[in-house]
Amino acid sequence: MINPFTTYGYESPEYFCDRVSETAELTRLLTNGNNVALISPRRIGKTGLIHHCFEQDSIKQQYVTILIDIYATKSLSDLVFLMGKAIVMRLKTRGQKALDKFLSIVTSLRTGISFDGMGNASWNINIGDINAPEFTLDEIFSYLGQSEMPCIVAIDEFQTISTYPERNVEALMRTYIQECRNAAFIFSGSQRSMMNEIFISPSRPFYQSVTIMHVGAISVDKYVEFAKHHFDKANKKIEGQVIIDIYNKFDGVTWYVQKMLNELFSLTPAGEKCTKDDIDTALSHVIHSHADSYSDIIFQLNQSQTAILQAIASEGKATGITSSAFIKRHHLNSASAVQKAVSALLSKQLITTKQGTYELCDKFMSMWLTQRM
Repeated sequence: MINPFTTYGYESPEYFCDRVSETAELTRLLTNGNNVALISPRRIGKTGLIHHCFEQDSIKQQYVTILIDIYATKSLSDLVFLMGKAIVMRLKTRGQKALDKFLSIVTSLRTGISFDGMGNASWNINIGDINAPEFTLDEIFSYLGQSEMPCIVAIDEFQTISTYPERNVEALMRTYIQECRNAAFIFSGSQRSMMNEIFISPSRPFYQSVTIMHVGAISVDKYVEFAKHHFDKANKKIEGQVIIDIYNKFDGVTWYVQKMLNELFSLTPAGEKCTKDDIDTALSHVIHSHADSYSDIIFQLNQSQTAILQAIASEGKATGITSSAFIKRHHLNSASAVQKAVSALLSKQLITTKQGTYELCDKFMSMWLTQRM
């Protein structure tokens, strides 16, 4: 690795910080036949935790592991398309025999999968080719139930299924999963209220069907140890207080800590030390790299939505946003106008809320906005 502080994807256990107890707990649950709902704020590292769990010997050697990210899906057809593709891509690593078994069961996808002269499979299916998604879904679960090795299927951003136009998706998935004895499932999601509604509400199909596991921030001590180790390994040094300051600035959220450490690592020459004076330089570099994207987002908002976004950014964590004091302090319109704008910003996933406290989803964007005020 040129830079050990990865910001996208999962590299290997060497570049994964801590999560020892969470990995052990998730592994224990899955290998004992439990389905798990993994809930955390965005960018805290739940997907990395899933990958890391899949690397454990007790899972890697005993299960076929499949990870599907359904964040961008809009319908059951999209979901079925991604499930089929993810399984085919995973089975490619297990050889022709495993793929042949899949295609002997999932006949509706057979014509869209071809093989080159070396026997390598190619996925030649478009979403529009999924003509009967419920039928294909039935075939996919039939395969999971007959797989020679048990499977672990992780569905990332699972709360997205509640937005599909088809009304029966949750009930359909619940039925198939309940009857699939050869697979364990991880349902991970970052929209806490939606995930809680799916799995805790007595009126929903998935009620009491999973073990719920919440993922929080990695401890600052572990991050100090992790960062110093990788700086030392590259013949670089970093002050412990630098790591602590970054951690506190971003509430310990993994992606932001990693992004800042990535930038600081690249700015520190071999044989030199990273100090607190370097934090502002690194932060300026990161925010500048995102500035055009943030400008595009603001351009698409109306005046009221922009004003609310700026007001929340200026306070960092905003409470009482419909109160007369908040409205007066930020020169906003009426409480009803604030509520309407907040609803739009929540739907666009530009802000998040927990127990009456609002903040921007993107902490770098929040800092960019405050710099422009």
